[in-house]
Amino acid sequence: MIALATSDDAVALAGLHNAVAQRLTDLHGVGPWSGVTTEKGVRYALRTSSVYVARDGDRIIATFRLMAKKPWAIDVDYFAPARRPLYLLGMAVAPSRQRCGVGRQCLTDASALAREWPADAIRLDAWDAEAGAGGFYVRCGYTEVGRRTYRGNPLIYFERRLTASGTSPESDSPASRRPNRS
Repeated sequence: MIALATSDDAVALAGLHNAVAQRLTDLHGVGPWSGVTTEKGVRYALRTSSVYVARDGDRIIATFRLMAKKPWAIDVDYFAPARRPLYLLGMAVAPSRQRCGVGRQCLTDASALAREWPADAIRLDAWDAEAGAGGFYVRCGYTEVGRRTYRGNPLIYFERRLTASGTSPESDSPASRRPNRS
């Protein structure tokens, strides 16, 4: 179900992110989720992180990014010490496929990728707002570790600790490829 995105996916990925942003804006009003994702921005993400996609036939229905480098909005002081954390960013599920298990499967696949890394934690942030996905991450086994306002955006930090061997407590599906170490 999950595979690394290629540069040929840039336009579709920008479209997916923009569809999700529009849906959140329609439901919750204008907020930090309302930004426009450009093809140029997607191409930058493809160069600096490992971008994964889930497809239904030829259509991209979900995406997320993994990277070892700490993103700008994450303050590591909120997290437990980890030697090899991975950061999960840019997760988006097509509005027509939300609440169908696609997002949960993406997180399961992210855990499998972390096992191959091996990583000892997966970290992420979510908006601390009605439009944020905090409850979803908790239901998927992530633990809230802190809240912070960064550049005017209220965030919740989440972490999924992995065992010393790099496995998570859940049963994960096999991953397709190891993330970039950038």
